[in-house]
Amino acid sequence: MDSSATIAAGTVTGTLNYLTPSPERPYVYMYDPPPGLPQRFGDYRGHAVAIGDARPLVDRLSLDEQGFILRQQRTAVRDFYDQAEIRAVYYPEMERLVRDLTGASRALMFDHTLRSAQANAGGELREPVRAVHNDYTFGSGPQRLRDLLPAEATKKQRFAIYNTWRPIKGTVYDTPLALCDARTIAPGDLIATEMRYRDRIGETFALSFNPDHRWHYAPRMQRDEIFLFKCFDSAPNGGPPFTAHTAFDDPTSPPGAPPRESIEARILVLYDT
Repeated sequence: MDSSATIAAGTVTGTLNYLTPSPERPYVYMYDPPPGLPQRFGDYRGHAVAIGDARPLVDRLSLDEQGFILRQQRTAVRDFYDQAEIRAVYYPEMERLVRDLTGASRALMFDHTLRSAQANAGGELREPVRAVHNDYTFGSGPQRLRDLLPAEATKKQRFAIYNTWRPIKGTVYDTPLALCDARTIAPGDLIATEMRYRDRIGETFALSFNPDHRWHYAPRMQRDEIFLFKCFDSAPNGGPPFTAHTAFDDPTSPPGAPPRESIEARILVLYDT
């Protein structure tokens, strides 16, 4: 380990990419853009920040305060590159887990993404996202409910969208996931960003740099560890409606470390109250 990269036990200095505010609306094409347009529009700049080890805080982390938790959770999935096995085994596993951890009455896993720094163009792997963001906004969160469960969208029922993040092969040395303490995010930090698909326009939040942000990760994360974090909450009861996350280059990663391989799962939940 390079001690020059460590500012305290379990804390590293990493470069996180934040969006610089601009009068023009940022966007990302989720397919090859039309001729003459860039894949991504927006001025992202790297900022050096302290990123602490979440493990010593595991008993104090809360979805209702920091917006994320870290848990041990074994999976029965043998091959995460088998799409049929993921849907048959992992989907119900994550639905049970999120119901248990959130107290929700119903959970629906509706999406998953496999990521690696060695992403195969046009294949099942995508590259890690090295930009500070949250997956939903105050507009796109409710829209996701209307898309998935239109009958429930007419009710005054609390709902939320969570993401679970897990390594799927070996120890994570390369591009781990960092999560921001939701209590340190100010409303003015949020920048709505268009996600342009062939058949629709989605929306996520990018974040502008704020020195008050406090970041955490799990060094050398293992397959049986999982982050659960909040992406949207329609009625957070005084807590955060979501937090932010990003991949980053861990300066303590050994030379030649294998690229991380991970799965993220998005789960919509409904509450009785």
